[in-house]
Amino acid sequence: MGTRVANTERDSQQAASTNCDVTIIGGGLAGKAAALHLAKAGLQVVCIEPGELRRQVVGESLDWSAPALLDDLELPMEHLVGERSATWKKHVTLKTRDGCAEHYEPTPWLAGPPFHIELRTLHVDRTRLDDELVKKTIASGVNMVTEKVASVERDGQKLTAVRTERGNRFCSPWFIDASGFGTSLLAREFDLPAISFGPAKVAMWTYFPATEASEGTTLHMDPAESEYLEWIWEIPINPEWISVGYVATGAAIKMKRESGLTVDDIFRQQLEKFPRFAALLQNNAVGEMNVTSYRCRVNDRVAGPNWLIVGEAASMVDPITANGVTAALRHAAEASELIAKYRDRGRLPWRARFCYNARIMQLAKFFNGGIERIVYEPPVRNRLGMGRSGTVYTSPAWSMNVVYARLQPKGMVSTFLFGLSLAVFRFGSWLTYVICKRRSNVVAAAH
Repeated sequence: MGTRVANTERDSQQAASTNCDVTIIGGGLAGKAAALHLAKAGLQVVCIEPGELRRQVVGESLDWSAPALLDDLELPMEHLVGERSATWKKHVTLKTRDGCAEHYEPTPWLAGPPFHIELRTLHVDRTRLDDELVKKTIASGVNMVTEKVASVERDGQKLTAVRTERGNRFCSPWFIDASGFGTSLLAREFDLPAISFGPAKVAMWTYFPATEASEGTTLHMDPAESEYLEWIWEIPINPEWISVGYVATGAAIKMKRESGLTVDDIFRQQLEKFPRFAALLQNNAVGEMNVTSYRCRVNDRVAGPNWLIVGEAASMVDPITANGVTAALRHAAEASELIAKYRDRGRLPWRARFCYNARIMQLAKFFNGGIERIVYEPPVRNRLGMGRSGTVYTSPAWSMNVVYARLQPKGMVSTFLFGLSLAVFRFGSWLTYVICKRRSNVVAAAH
């Protein structure tokens, strides 16, 4: 293997070729998690991450399947809470502007036999969590390279090497693309088909000092009957700070910007609609704003002969589902397991590729399609009310994560059965949407 580089930059004048067992493109959450799993399996790993200024990321409120995946990385919940990198999340509260509230939490009897399900999950400070993962990744012997991948070399569908902007070349029999939503390197290289869900959205957020302890995520909503949903999150990421963010469609934000409003203006105006934020805005100036745009989507054919795509490069899950971190960690674990299993063969069998792709596709359709029909679009929430719509979505969504964790589908049969169960719920959400939309049209026509 070439010279080890641990969080340092290579001299741009000293282009070199490095050989290893696995090259990981991208050092975000999914990339570092995959690197840790592979290093634990005894493989030599290079993880290439651009040396850009670290940006804040969306995904601080975790679902109930994430802690087990963090345990596999030796980051148990008690440790993260003890290090003040996280707070407990025991419920989700949905609050509307008119003062109504709905609470969602796991049913207590699930903690007992035969399920033995952990009823707590976490809110995490992603910066501190990232620091913990960097330390563990370097300590595990992973070669962390601070460069940006510029191109790939391939023989047909098989990758042979990647080159960085500085001309350095990294060769390996296996590759993982964890380059993120914005780059999606291999999806672009192989022109992979993608399915999109809903319109493009914008998330803007900042941090306020925590004024009280909280063990739940709070979502604030003021849904208009005829409009696509906009919402605000409130997440206590550690004992000192809460994350407050606003999500709306890109078109809505563009219209407000064209009217002369700044990002700060838009953010403040939205928060001022809710009494909860009056004191925060009065006592604290709006801090540095973070803004990101995204569109939920999933790529097809995310596994090749000797490569796999993980994290947001494979599937972008809507942040309201709180499933993004679970998806990233789950992809990383499954992709690493496949490489470790077939490392000597040097090629993934078509069955393994098919099943890996199918699971990512099925879950993305389930979470993104369901949230769009049941919560974001008006027909169902107008008919059932915001609280009941949340229940209609949350119950199967949480159940499917539990089933996945217990079933751990990997082969053809288990992947098919799990996909079938997801398809049943997807059909149910589609049917509910169609019925509610038709009834809304009938009522509108009558008036």
